[in-house]
Amino acid sequence: MRLTFIFLILITVGFLIYYFYFWHMKQENVFTTNSNLSTGNNSQLSLKKVVFLVAWRGFRDEEYFITKKVLEKYGVQIYTASLEKGEAIGAKGGKTKIDFLQDEIDPLDYDAVIFIGGPKALDYLDNENSYRIIRETVESNKLLAAICISPVILAKAGVLQGKRATVWSAPLYRQSIDALKKGGAIYLNQKVVVDGNIITANGPSAAEEFGKEIIKKLEE
Repeated sequence: MRLTFIFLILITVGFLIYYFYFWHMKQENVFTTNSNLSTGNNSQLSLKKVVFLVAWRGFRDEEYFITKKVLEKYGVQIYTASLEKGEAIGAKGGKTKIDFLQDEIDPLDYDAVIFIGGPKALDYLDNENSYRIIRETVESNKLLAAICISPVILAKAGVLQGKRATVWSAPLYRQSIDALKKGGAIYLNQKVVVDGNIITANGPSAAEEFGKEIIKKLEE
């Protein structure tokens, strides 16, 4: 009787391990199975280069790391820039190596320029160098993307005039929406907005969709 009981326990444990292993694998593959993106252009996308601009201290971890992971799945070459070299540190402690200083960025060298948000994004990225990069990216007909609070920087650079866009906001913080409208943008309360070669997203929860939209544009 005791052996039978032990045998039943082992079967139950084995079943649970099997179930949760394959459930976990299914969750890991959600991007592949649910995405409408093609998977046959990896060789083409491996030739694409993008540069992330992040706050040297206090970028939003999810917006950088999740978006980066989506792009890496398709073989995109990724570089990261900030105001200082060394390691940039996110608001939640994530770290990433800085490849270039912000003032070293030439948008002509990249297929996409991506601004990441976070609590310190405006402190580090709302400056004349960013405005130059943004304007040159648009003038070169390259892909420009910004998430969270960073679409404010695009608005201040003057590239959102007449463009549909979104941005992070909160019930007690509407200044970001006001900044977009002041810059001539048509604000939409959506997670991700695509208008031509400009992609904007409203925060961390939009990071994966943001990355997918960037991939779609790079595939075009």
